[in-house]
Amino acid sequence: MSHPQIELKEITFNYHEDDKKALDNVSLSINPGEWVALIGHNGSGKSTLAKTINGLIRPTAGEILINGEKLTEENLWDMRKMIGMVFQNPDNQFVGSTVEDDVAFGLENQGIPREEMLVRVKDALERVRMSEFTLREPSMLSGGQKQRVAIAGVVALRPDVIILDEATSMLDPEGRAEVIQTIKKIKDESNLTVISITHDIDEAAFANRVLVMNSGQLVAQGTPEEIFSGNRELVEQGLDIPFPEKLKAALEDREIEVPQEYLTEERLVEWLWTSGLKK
Repeated sequence: MSHPQIELKEITFNYHEDDKKALDNVSLSINPGEWVALIGHNGSGKSTLAKTINGLIRPTAGEILINGEKLTEENLWDMRKMIGMVFQNPDNQFVGSTVEDDVAFGLENQGIPREEMLVRVKDALERVRMSEFTLREPSMLSGGQKQRVAIAGVVALRPDVIILDEATSMLDPEGRAEVIQTIKKIKDESNLTVISITHDIDEAAFANRVLVMNSGQLVAQGTPEEIFSGNRELVEQGLDIPFPEKLKAALEDREIEVPQEYLTEERLVEWLWTSGLKK
């Protein structure tokens, strides 16, 4: 019988004993090859949840299972090899004097043979379109370039799961789209599981499933269509909605009839092109 790749059972966490719970009885499961987007306002518990999955913090209560096996102190390091994490600030992850040294660092720690290491570093940098910066010092890169190198460092480790903790937040829209398409390509090629913690609702729309956090609790989950079509509830929680839904709402305010189903940007453009915007 197959297990969810990641399963959280009634997870609770307090940073300090007297504080409000950062996570409050959260249960969820994530299947192999799934792309799950975790959204919510600042302080909703998104990043805390991700850190429990990667074993960076231990829940106050509840348990975490990775591939059906309970996460414990004894197996923590083996479990972490399965889960790569890219943080919001790439400077926190840099240790090498050059881009290629930095991408190779994690591989060296895992004892990967040099011949294979060279192949993985080259492949990872090509995937994030940073090959021409191989010998550049990471500190001399732009914010967006640094983030791509950080992603390459995780991709080179070839984990089963990648957690993106606001990993595209320092990129411009073009760079963000490029990196997300890169992650999608890697995911599809390797049946990678992706957990994306993001404020970028358009990025979340790429996911197979969206989880909504509020005050440490999981308050909603579903496909992007299911979550973003109920946009009034999201707005009440202080969250954004995807651009196509914003445009549909603006058109409705002008008494223009619009499709009721959720539309991606591509489907919105197609509808605009064929509708003639007739009332």
